[in-house]
Amino acid sequence: MATIVYVEHDGTRHEQQVTDGWSVMEGAVKNGVPGIDADCGGAAACATCHVYVDPDWLAATGERTDQEAEMLNFAENVESNSRLSCQIEVTPALDGLVVTMPESQH
Repeated sequence: MATIVYVEHDGTRHEQQVTDGWSVMEGAVKNGVPGIDADCGGAAACATCHVYVDPDWLAATGERTDQEAEMLNFAENVESNSRLSCQIEVTPALDGLVVTMPESQH
């Protein structure tokens, strides 16, 4: 398990224990963290799980896939550290990962 820190747009922090192998999105949804809608259920088909990865964690979370980059074209306020949280798999190496949600997912 890894502790993932989810930060709402207003700065509210949620530290959640997330099972290895789950996605960062699953960790939020299954723990009731607001701000990640996940309308497609994790299929990288909706961009409603958009997060900003803390710059210190970019290398650890890996590169965007082509499909992920394509879906982020539909998200608002995309930044260089934007990712779809459904595409970040939780591993022990991500213990302490910090992601921030945008103001809106739609």
